[in-house]
Amino acid sequence: MIHDEQQSSGLKHGLKQRHMTMIALGGVIGAGLFVGSGVVIKSAGPAAVISFLITGLLVVLVMRMLGEMACALPTVGSFYEYAREAWSDRPAMGELAGFLTGWMYWYFWVIVVALEAVAGASLVQFWLPDVPAWSISLVLLVMLTNLISVKSFGEFEFWFASIKVAAIVVFLFLAGLFVLGMWPGATASVAHLTVHGGFAPNGIMPVLTGAVAATGFYFGAEIVTIAAAETAEPQKAVAKATSSVITRVLVFYVGSVLLVVCLVPWNSAGIATPYVSALKAMGIPAAAQIMNAVVLTAVLSALNSGLYASSRMLFALTKRGDAPKSLARLSCNGVPVRAILFATLFGYGAVVMSYVSPDKVFAFLVNSYGTVAIFVYILIALSQLRLRTRLEREAPQRLKVRMWAFPYLTYLAIAGMAGIVVAMAFIPDQRTPLLLGIASLGILLLAFAVRQQCRKHTGAARMPEIRRAD
Repeated sequence: MIHDEQQSSGLKHGLKQRHMTMIALGGVIGAGLFVGSGVVIKSAGPAAVISFLITGLLVVLVMRMLGEMACALPTVGSFYEYAREAWSDRPAMGELAGFLTGWMYWYFWVIVVALEAVAGASLVQFWLPDVPAWSISLVLLVMLTNLISVKSFGEFEFWFASIKVAAIVVFLFLAGLFVLGMWPGATASVAHLTVHGGFAPNGIMPVLTGAVAATGFYFGAEIVTIAAAETAEPQKAVAKATSSVITRVLVFYVGSVLLVVCLVPWNSAGIATPYVSALKAMGIPAAAQIMNAVVLTAVLSALNSGLYASSRMLFALTKRGDAPKSLARLSCNGVPVRAILFATLFGYGAVVMSYVSPDKVFAFLVNSYGTVAIFVYILIALSQLRLRTRLEREAPQRLKVRMWAFPYLTYLAIAGMAGIVVAMAFIPDQRTPLLLGIASLGILLLAFAVRQQCRKHTGAARMPEIRRAD
């Protein structure tokens, strides 16, 4: 049953529309685009554009689903709560779905926090080679542990995301001029798309493999639905933010990757640093310096977003008894201080493991988190499938944003993401991430079983349902 009363969380409404738009865009544009895209291009050739298009379309569908649910049912915890609500007619299933969604999402982002801290350290060492990497990682984590207010997070992310977006827009403009022959001394040419073995030189399989690898690059846009709980007009903010990310994400990713493969031979050594090589091909001086600064900005933005997303999801988990209630404490500014510090400590612990046990503990974390992200997206789609049917029956007036061609595109998105998981079993490089992702899921299932047993022994009553407002 869809309820009418809103939950009071204690979080402040400090985010504005401009913050929400840039949080959505900034969440998608990370170091994966600037650096990781080279791996996909090297494997699939110029057809990597198709890889990014396939994955991008799936993410667009998931964002539309989230936009629909967030506008209809704005609440702290976003898709964590939607998973519980979707199976509210089967309480045990609802609790399991919510538990898995919330903790898998938290797990994804604390690993991202560690990865970005390690990546940020290596980027800073480009200018400060004598400073130990571990100390730089520590400084970055401490610097971005935002205990002040959600508004300060919003401002930081707004400006850092603005730099990333501006860098992509400038690149698209300049590279477009070069490819079209409108650049001084350049002639129009797209020869690199076909002259080195054809558009798909290694066949169709690497294109599909690239689509699997690119999935993690897109993850992050959904943060905007979590941030909705800290804005004064969640429905309006989410509707605009999800609409803007839908078109721009495809232009930024697919458009920039297309221009890169037009400028740089896919089989050249330079494709390892695709955007640096593209700038060099255009004759832009200090290309390495410029891109190092841009990628560092992207890394810091992702680190900032990771700390925010993980702390807010952990805060939501405490409200349902899925995490220790001691972590729910808010500061006078409405900031979940303990949840933030817990995410920071876990992140730094993972950073320590990157130096102490890079081949075991850290390798497990790195190889499992991407698969976990796909599991979260599948649960989001399944939740939307169930909630949409109920909303149309019980409260159709809430559906101010609607998923296109429901339920067919929802089924298509579920099939596409399930297909990615199945494909991982047949791709040698993806088998280990798949197995470790499943192992992580198994650990969470065990944790849920322990939680249920503890509740039975303590006689804990089932938590009341959260009630929401229009």
